Amino acid sequence: MSWRRFTITQVDAFADRPFAGNPAAVMPLDEWLADDVLQAIAAENNLAETAFLIPDESGDADYELRWFTPGVEVALCGHATLASGHVLLSAAPWRDDMRFRTRKAGILRVARDGDDGYKMALPAYPPAPKVMSDIAKAMGGAPVETLWHPGGYALIVYADAANVRTLDPDLRALKEGGDVLYIATARGDGDPSGADVVSRCFAPGAGIDEDPVTGSAHSVLTPYWVAQLGRDRFAAYQASRRGGHVGCRLDGAMVELSGTCVTTLVGEFLL
Repeated sequence: MSWRRFTITQVDAFADRPFAGNPAAVMPLDEWLADDVLQAIAAENNLAETAFLIPDESGDADYELRWFTPGVEVALCGHATLASGHVLLSAAPWRDDMRFRTRKAGILRVARDGDDGYKMALPAYPPAPKVMSDIAKAMGGAPVETLWHPGGYALIVYADAANVRTLDPDLRALKEGGDVLYIATARGDGDPSGADVVSRCFAPGAGIDEDPVTGSAHSVLTPYWVAQLGRDRFAAYQASRRGGHVGCRLDGAMVELSGTCVTTLVGEFLL
């Protein structure tokens, strides 16, 4: 049998060591494979996200970029974008940045930030207050505020970080809401992470019970917490089992997220 071979790199994004942050697979391609094949590869990888790239021919970016969970294609994924920038910039040390054209999130950019870090521009998604009694009940822990962004983001605010860390949500009930990212958050006052803001994220409708570190969630968290904290930037920590630190800054209609990445696997995918 003759196999087609595709390079695949696994990266822990928003991590300073292996086994932290959020793992993503990055697969550069010469041209798009069929959508069902891309979805099957993502399911086979069984990571929160697999990023697929092809060279961009529009002149607007360096690469086209798409993201798939094990179950669905998503409109925006931050950690796999950061991982893609890390893979490409590691292979091109003369480059300062990479630009990605996406289907629903516009042009995204990953740039070097110091010796080892990266900064990434994503669209800002300001949430608006909305009563969501069923979601609050399924999340548990007595939230103090609930907000919604029509991109499919539910923001659930708690009184303190301890409430966020001890949540045990009803994932079956949350899954009934479909492809929604549920973001639990609170001020980080006194949290061992030392961060200004703490969060956890759940996406059972997309096949991810709890996401380790979610870049797109910080597209929602950043405009919300900038307004609450009264400054344009803050340090965030996603308090999953793996955990990860994210630097957040609001820049007009965009958010700038910063973090580091660690490559953990390089190999070939055979089709």
